[in-house]
Amino acid sequence: MIKVDGDELATSREGSRQPGVDFVALGEPLIEFNQTRGSRGEYLQGFGGDTSNCAIAAARLGARTAYVTRVGADAFGRMFLDLWRREGVDVHGVAQDADAPTGIYFVSHGEAGHEFSYLRAGSAASRMRPATLPLELIRATKALHVSGISQAISDSACDTVFAAIEAARAAGARVAYDSNLRLKLWPLARARAVITATIARCDWFLPSRDEMEQLSGATEPESMLDWCHAKGAPLVALKMGAEGAWVSTRETRTHVPGRRVECVDATGAGDCFDGAFITRLIAGDEPGAAARYANAAAALKIGGYGAVAPLPRHADVMALLARDCPDH
Repeated sequence: MIKVDGDELATSREGSRQPGVDFVALGEPLIEFNQTRGSRGEYLQGFGGDTSNCAIAAARLGARTAYVTRVGADAFGRMFLDLWRREGVDVHGVAQDADAPTGIYFVSHGEAGHEFSYLRAGSAASRMRPATLPLELIRATKALHVSGISQAISDSACDTVFAAIEAARAAGARVAYDSNLRLKLWPLARARAVITATIARCDWFLPSRDEMEQLSGATEPESMLDWCHAKGAPLVALKMGAEGAWVSTRETRTHVPGRRVECVDATGAGDCFDGAFITRLIAGDEPGAAARYANAAAALKIGGYGAVAPLPRHADVMALLARDCPDH
């Protein structure tokens, strides 16, 4: 371990920093307990946290990713470090906190869909602060990914997100932002103010339809996209669930149709979309093609339980896309 300002920073198995990564994600990881449909009292242990899911999804799809966060110096924190290392996610930006736990959430399933219950108050990630950001890692990346959840868990975490954005922008990196609105974490008025300020600082805005209804008051995708651009977003990928996604710039607008698949568990589908979309933009795809790829990846993800276990590999996504063009 390496100590910086009293925190323990994890090192990779090789013990040396990678010279640069495709993108860095910053946020709060959460241990997941996901209810199985076979028994109301049985839960599968897994891993979650929106930006962690995104980083792992991108790594499985071929991107070089790194994660920035704090975890507890506990069994769950060690499990996350092992997970990221297995998945090829760089952990130089992960600090272990001896005085705060790794957060936990539970997923239950019912007629209305999946419902989340959290044990995250005072989590190690909520104690992130700008002074301990791994700036060298952030400045060396091609893109930074952050979310509204990271801004909602504490004032210091919110400040850390903005500091990371400014460091990335100053170094010429792109900034991807998922509003991921969670009104259990903060009131709508504050959420709208912070999210709006962040939209103006991002390159790629990745909201969902439900979030946009609450943030903008609009009910139709076209009006939602107009609102996003008016707030300063150059590129918007509006996730519509089973209805696919809209991809919009100030000049062009494209709808990517949804896919008919059996949904076992939608947990983390949006995070999978984000990771896939960012990966393909970094690889040079135009936004419409990146969204089609991301939509296919998310469709594959919802076929299994948990936020991480069903995340697809690049070959899986390409096989699904190939079904759309059987002659090629």
